[in-house]
Amino acid sequence: MSPSLSRRRLLAAATALPVDLRAIAEGPASLAAAARLSGRSFGSAVHGEAISRDAAYAAVVARECHGLTPELELKWAAVEPRRGELNLAPMDRLADFARAHGMAVHGHTLVWHRSIPSWAEAALRDAPDWSLIHRYFGSVIPRYGDAISRWDVINEPSDPQGAGGLRASPLLRAFGPDYLRRTLETARLFAPRGQLLINEYGLEYDDAEGQARRKAFLQLIDGLRAAGAPLDGVGLQSHLELARGPIAQESLRSFLRELAARRLIICLTELDVKEADDALPAERRDAVVAAAAEAFLDAALDTPEVLSVTTWGLSDRYSWLQARGADPRRRPFPWRDNASARLNRGLPLDAALRPKPMYQAMLRAFRTAAAKTGRVSII
Repeated sequence: MSPSLSRRRLLAAATALPVDLRAIAEGPASLAAAARLSGRSFGSAVHGEAISRDAAYAAVVARECHGLTPELELKWAAVEPRRGELNLAPMDRLADFARAHGMAVHGHTLVWHRSIPSWAEAALRDAPDWSLIHRYFGSVIPRYGDAISRWDVINEPSDPQGAGGLRASPLLRAFGPDYLRRTLETARLFAPRGQLLINEYGLEYDDAEGQARRKAFLQLIDGLRAAGAPLDGVGLQSHLELARGPIAQESLRSFLRELAARRLIICLTELDVKEADDALPAERRDAVVAAAAEAFLDAALDTPEVLSVTTWGLSDRYSWLQARGADPRRRPFPWRDNASARLNRGLPLDAALRPKPMYQAMLRAFRTAAAKTGRVSII
């Protein structure tokens, strides 16, 4: 495709092609294929160690995903645990896996208040020096320029209870609120053609907390835009919590339209579902998880600027969420194995790498979005 082909011509060409109604009706062979029907990509966060030691899991990731997000390997504390000693071998292996399978990598994350090495926190506290950030970015971003075109430059910077709507962090204390603009500008130096994102959580619900977080986030974005910061898009983490009630679909659509009106791309970056009652039968647990995921995606995928969906893990085997009760004997319903009873069931595949109702719900959501818009992949 010519790089001069405009977005308008691209969309016109796409809608001129016949929609593959059979593929939509019968169902694609993977989540990646389903996402492509709606003109989007699908990926999963992965831990490189699991990819290396679990061949079955690695094969499922390669089959189901367009791309992957490193859970730990790109965080500053993992990259430079000691000053001047870079530990990039784990990320190199993950990038090699992605290249071997034709997958993109989502660059998560450069700056996060919970992953700043202790030595850097001490240095920034004693003598603020921006060269630490500049050197760190320069060591990482160009190294993966062929694999990563989209970066979560700043993770979780907003806080409606914080001063100026910002979360307290070592960089805020060292450099003040302008650290956000400087961070994005430094990333742009090393990724001149990359897409630079701010990734945030807690934006999906319409309760008081969700409303406050959305307001603070939009104010942060508007402030950065006014300051001329190079911000291309946002990541909505999308950690769904069943205890917070159902997704308010119209409020979510309205919020996404506000983001799109600011000419931002939108990525759903960390989708999973935290259960509220893990003492229910497995079938019931899976049904309510699937319903929440489908309701969320049905609303979110109505916004064309939502370009990708990434789950925070693909299988319950490697979920960061655990069921609340550690002892499976407390549950009144039988399980095929005790290990599964301890797991939160909020990802598309179970611990045995088998598709669950959430997997089918995601397929339906992608197919529904494709049928609504008539968009098909022409790449």
